[in-house]
This record gives sequence, C-alpha cells and structure tokens, in this order.
Amino acid sequence: MSTAHPYDAKPWLPAYAPGVPAEIDEVSQTLTDMIETSVAARAKKPALVFFGATTAYRELGETIERAAEGLRRLGVQPGDRVALVLPNCPQHVAAFYAILRLGAIVVEHNPLYTARELRHQFEDHGARFAIVWDKVYDTIAGFPSDLAVAGIVSVDITEALPFAKRLALALPIPKARKARAQLTAKPEAKHPFPWSRLIGGRRISRKHERPGIDDVALLQYTSGTTGSPKGAILTHRNLRANAMQGRAWVPGLHEGEETFYGVLPLFHAYGLTLCLTFAMSIGAKLVLFPKFDVALVTDAVRQSPPTFLPAVPPIYDQLARASARGTVDLSSVRFAISGAMSLPVSTVDKWEVATGGLLVEGYGMTETSPVALGNPIGPSRRPGTVGVPFPSTEIRVVDPEDPTIEVPFGERGELLLRGPQVFQGYWKRPDETAAALLSDGWLRTGDIVTVSADGFITIVDRLKELIITGGFNVSPSEVEEALQSHPDVDAAAVVGLPRESGGEEVVAAVVARQGAELDTDALRDYARTRLTAYKVPRRIVLVDDLPRSLIGKVLRKQVRDQLIGS
Repeated sequence: MSTAHPYDAKPWLPAYAPGVPAEIDEVSQTLTDMIETSVAARAKKPALVFFGATTAYRELGETIERAAEGLRRLGVQPGDRVALVLPNCPQHVAAFYAILRLGAIVVEHNPLYTARELRHQFEDHGARFAIVWDKVYDTIAGFPSDLAVAGIVSVDITEALPFAKRLALALPIPKARKARAQLTAKPEAKHPFPWSRLIGGRRISRKHERPGIDDVALLQYTSGTTGSPKGAILTHRNLRANAMQGRAWVPGLHEGEETFYGVLPLFHAYGLTLCLTFAMSIGAKLVLFPKFDVALVTDAVRQSPPTFLPAVPPIYDQLARASARGTVDLSSVRFAISGAMSLPVSTVDKWEVATGGLLVEGYGMTETSPVALGNPIGPSRRPGTVGVPFPSTEIRVVDPEDPTIEVPFGERGELLLRGPQVFQGYWKRPDETAAALLSDGWLRTGDIVTVSADGFITIVDRLKELIITGGFNVSPSEVEEALQSHPDVDAAAVVGLPRESGGEEVVAAVVARQGAELDTDALRDYARTRLTAYKVPRRIVLVDDLPRSLIGKVLRKQVRDQLIGS
C-alpha cells in the first residue's frame, strides 16, 4: 500500500464542528484511572439513577472497590476472564469497573440469550467466574463441569430499587452486617453467592496491582466481519481512546452537568462505550433502563430530563411519536447520536422537531470500540451518510478483491480503518484475525462505501452477510443452523430485508424435507428455543429450492432478491 494518498490530506477536517481537534491526546489513563478521576472530581454528584434511586460518584467508587476486593477473595487474578450476564442496572456498572481494577478481563453477555448461545461463548472464553442476573443463575450453574466456572455471583437487580419501591413490592432489604460477616467464607463452586455479600467487606488495598494501558480490558462477542460469534479483544487503550474521541466530537458538552440515558444495553459495544465509559469519563449522570420502554422513559424524564441520548432509529421514532402525542417532553435533549443501523432522514426530521436538538448518525463496529465515523455535530452534518472519520482515525478505500489497490474518491470500494480504537484481534482465532487486520493496523470492515471529495462516507453495500436488526448483528449461518436442526427442514437460507424504519428484519427461506408438511409458526416457535428473540426470523417463507453456486453454496444475495421481489 502506498505511503502517499489523497486520504492522507484529510479533506473532511473543515467539516468538523468548531473546537473538534484533528487528533486526540495520547491515551494516558486506563479505564480504572478514568473512573477514579471522575469519582474524585464529582464525589457528591449523581453518577447513576435507577427507577429514581440515585447513586453518587463517591458511593459508586466505594462499591467498585468493595466488589473488587470481594472478587479478589474469590480468587480472581489479573488476566482472568470474568463473565457479566446482566441487564442495565447499577450493579452492572460497578461490576464492570471492579473486574478491571483487578487487571482481569470483562466478558459481556446478553442475559436474554438461550442456554445454548451462552454455553457456546463460555466454551470459547473459558471464564472461571461469572456475575449474573439471578434470573439466569440456574442456566449458568447448569453448565457442565468441564466449563470450570468456579464461582457465580448472583445479582438481584431489585436491590438497587428505591426503598419505597422495594417496600411496595414486599421485597426483602439486604442486611449489610450479615453480608459482611458472610464474606469471609468462599462459596462452593456453582452455589449462589449474592452480590450483597460480595460488596459487604472492606475495600481493595490501594497497593494492589493495577492494570496497564495495553492490558486487555474486554472480550466483546460479535459476528465480526463474517461467520459465527467470536470475542473481539479490546484493551484499556482502545476503550479509553474511543471515549476520548467521543468527548472530542461533542465540544458543547458540559462536564459534570450532562444527563445520559442508558436505553442501549450495556452488554452491547455501542451502549458500553457511550454509557459505561464515555458518560462516566465526563462525570455525567447516567439514567439506567433495564429495557427500552416509552413509559419508563416518560417517567424518568419528569425527574431527570436527558441532555444526551444515544440510541437506534426505532427508539427515536417511538419517542418522537410520543412527543407528538404530548406524552413526553424531549426538549431537554441537545445531542442524540444514532448508530448500529441506517438512520432514515424522516426519523431525523421527526426527532429534531420534537427536541429542537440535533440527531446525527455514526458508524462503527465492535472491532473499533465501536465508533469510528460520525456526522459532525453542527450544520455541516449530511443526513444519509455515516459522516466523516473521528479524530485520530484514518481511512482507505480499496479493491475488495485486492486490498493493496486503493480506490479514488467517488468510486466504490471496501472501507479500511486505522486508529487507537481498533481492536487487537479475535480471541483464539489467529486465522480470522489475520483476515481482518492487515499490516500496519488497518482493519478490513467488509463494508463497501463511496467517499465524497470532502470526505463524507456513504455505505452502499457490504461484503459480509451479517443482518443488522435493532442494532444487533445476526449471523445468517447461526440462524440457518438452528432451523436446519428441525427434523422436517431440508435446507434454509437466512437474509436481512430492509424495514421502512431503518435496519433489517430477519427472514428465512426454508425447504421442507420430502414428504414433510412444515408449519411456519411452529418452526418459529422451535427457533425460539434455540435462539434469542432478535435472531428468530420475523418471517419464514417456504420454497421448493434454494439458488446455489456450482459448488453447492447457497447464494444468499439471490435469495434476498427473490424475497424482495415476492
């Protein structure tokens, strides 16, 4: 690849909002340093709000330190993988930073995954410890002994509810003294170890070894650019850099004064960076929602009006409609950043009428921590594009068949990215790492783009056949495998079809075994037992045959075209 190229001139820099730098500072903090800085600077300020219960930064810092000491006593050591299987809740935030304080590695999981999906990931990363929602405790505890999950901390998220709400629900209030007394005894393997017990002891010693900037902080599972889910390796440097890039991108933010809404799941790369790291890095108040629900948001707005709302297009659509009906006042929202799926211009228009603020689209991948591109926060934004490179982010556009051949502005090619947020590779997948990461740190995104002369990027196609639905990546091969395990299914092809609201829906073309009569509703019910809800096909279409190549490979693009035309 040549060293001189028009992209090196960064023609997009004039489009940056005033005050946005071309480069961020060198990363000098780990995520552990970062959260401790926020705790010290904003001690009395609210850090978290959960159904009206407020946690100040000082209290959050204490909980992190007590949880870290509790994990240390359980046997967690630097470099250990510790699985988190939690919805959005205060315990999730504290657990994340407690694991990092020990120099251990967080592995995030969707708590709504099926036992089969979770087991596949546990088999891959081999975590010996897990902190899990009590609703999924039995699932994790039921894994076979060869997975060697030595200790499982069970989290009752209702313990984080306000006292009055717990009293109204007749929920038990944990007794701190009893929890502290119990802490001295380690749990037997796979016996419940309550969160209240984990945080019931002393704080971790300040002399305890701390993680380094280039230590691995997170394994984030993704379908990557192709294939089945795999763990993207992200360091403290990667994640801290992306939080710094996000801060630089929005110069109008007021540190210590903003209110972020955590409607995105923290176990997803997008929610993790925008809420767990970015929001915490600027001392923001983070209002947590265990799931998105318009009524929950409406209630929260009355007490803690949001100023910054990261989300996906369907969420913006629903909230804008609620605003139009007069059920929620969104005028406090100054900034909104959409990602994970395409953002319709109509959604932008509705949102900006509802709020008077800005809604811009960004682009990223789990492999980029995740944000790499964004529309400027200002009049130079260009709806319909994914914007321009973030500070300290380089791009190339190349021939997808030969990435050494660069493509000029205006022509279609595969997008390459390089920057401090680019991951270190896939966990235990050297071949797939080599295919994704080129020399000198360039990441092949698998997305086909065009770049205007002034640097705005438009996604026009993608090499990878991933389906993006509701902001989540779905591997077609994983869904096909689940469908084809049904005794009456001969073959299946799974594709994503566009939705009017943006993004895609999962649709399957299925061939029945000879002589079998398939009921598509029953087949969808079967799929639900093997796949989490967003992976289950919204529609199943019975077909006589599937188009295949000369070597017998199903041609998903042709299947997609046929389903669109049907």
